[in-house]
Amino acid sequence: MYARIQDVAALIGRIAVGVVFLAHGLDKWNAGIDGTAQMLGAVGIPLPTVAAVFIIAVEVVGSILFIVGLATPLVGIGYAVVGLGATFAVHLDAGLTGEGGYELVLLLALTGLALGFNSGRLALDHVLLGRRSSKEAEPVS
Repeated sequence: MYARIQDVAALIGRIAVGVVFLAHGLDKWNAGIDGTAQMLGAVGIPLPTVAAVFIIAVEVVGSILFIVGLATPLVGIGYAVVGLGATFAVHLDAGLTGEGGYELVLLLALTGLALGFNSGRLALDHVLLGRRSSKEAEPVS
């Protein structure tokens, strides 16, 4: 029973983190690649157009995959890269807490990373790959 609770908790966590990243990604999607690249260039991000495409892909496409539990380790790494980039490029000078602080950005990035590698059995990764892997891992008698 405890495993079921863990799986439900991981699902709820994936949905929550995925929805927050998706909301931010849709803002960038609406601004477009050029608008997002201009914003990134203004804060000193190198190769702002490449970064804009990467960030929009992670936050929009990655979030949809994360919510359903597909390619979660890859998306989790993407969340960590995006979140740590935002922490160091935008929020670090404001400190950990307070207006513009990095506590929530850092928390989302690292929670996404942790859930990416611990997505639970209610994830498509587990449904599509987990059962096969567990059968392969069983010792032959």
